Amino acid sequence: MTQCLAAFTTHIARSALAVALVLPAGVALAQSNPSSQQIIDALKPKAPLTRSLSVSPADQAKKAETEKFVNTLRNRPTRSLSMDEREKIANVAESRPRIDMEIKFEFNSADIGRSAQRDMDELGKALTDPSLRGTTFALSGYTDAVGGEEYNMDLSSRRADAVKRYLTEKYNMAPDHLITAGYGKTHLKNANDPKSPENRRVQIVNMADK
Repeated sequence: MTQCLAAFTTHIARSALAVALVLPAGVALAQSNPSSQQIIDALKPKAPLTRSLSVSPADQAKKAETEKFVNTLRNRPTRSLSMDEREKIANVAESRPRIDMEIKFEFNSADIGRSAQRDMDELGKALTDPSLRGTTFALSGYTDAVGGEEYNMDLSSRRADAVKRYLTEKYNMAPDHLITAGYGKTHLKNANDPKSPENRRVQIVNMADK
C-alpha cells in the first residue's frame, strides 16, 4: 500500500512538472470573464464622495459638449469614425465607468466563437438590467500587436460591430445606444507583452455623465 501511494505521488509530481513545462515562463492561466452582476457593478455611475451645492459653468459646458459629441456618434458606421473621434471616445472613457472583456472570436475573423457564447450572454443580461437600461454604451475593440496596423484596425472595428449586432439582435438593445469604435493594436493593455491575449479585448464604457 505504501509503495502504491509513493508511486502515485511521484506520478502526480511528474504530471505537474509536465504541465509547468508546457506553459511558457511567466504565462498565467487565463482568467474567466466577469459575471453579469460584476459587469453591472463596474458600469454603474459612481456617486461622488462629496456633494457640491452647485455645478460650475465650466463643468456644465463640458457636460454639454460631451453629450453633443456622443449624439453625433449614434448610428454611425464604426469604420466612418476618424482617428480624432476615436481618440476623443477614449478620452471620455477615462472618466467613465468601464470594464474590459476578452471575447473569443474565430481566428482572423469577426465571427464570435462558440466558446464566447456564455460571456456574450452575461454582457447582454448586464446591459439590459433595469439599473443600466437606457444608458448609452461605447463598445471599443482592440487587438494584439500581431499583424499590420491597417488590418488590425479593420478587424477590431468588425469585431466591435459583431458584439453590437449580437446585443441588438438577441437582447433587443437600441442600436443608437451602442457606439462602436475600433482601435486595432493601439492602446495596448499590456504594452510589455504586445502579443498577450489580454490585449485582444472589447472595452465596454458607460458614456453617461456621472
